[in-house]
Amino acid sequence: MAVTLMNPDGLPKPEVYRQLSVATGSKLVFVAGQVARDADGNRVGEGDLAAQVEQCYLNIATAVAAAGGSFDDVAKLTAYVVDWTPDKMPLLGEGVARAAAKLGVDPTKPITLLGIAALAEPDLMVEIEATAVID
Repeated sequence: MAVTLMNPDGLPKPEVYRQLSVATGSKLVFVAGQVARDADGNRVGEGDLAAQVEQCYLNIATAVAAAGGSFDDVAKLTAYVVDWTPDKMPLLGEGVARAAAKLGVDPTKPITLLGIAALAEPDLMVEIEATAVID
């Protein structure tokens, strides 16, 4: 595996993500923002933030697999959440946990979460992009 996740001394040690990842692989993979659409472009989880987050993670795993890696090779995530408020955190966590269970991976990647006004389509609640490093 080309990515080592860390919570170094001198920084807070959150349970739900890691402060940094150290990547040693040779192939960088930049995954465009993934939304709650299945392989056929059908909506997934309309009005359900947890279901949309889960689908985003599953789509990221599919994209990284196409490049020869797995979700374990993801070094960094950025999540864009429409109308973000802290009370949405449990739903975000639920979606991540469900995807991690399906994928059999540790989901605690370095992540930046940004609250935004809207996404490209009105039914989308979240979009997540990823950077992976593959050996």
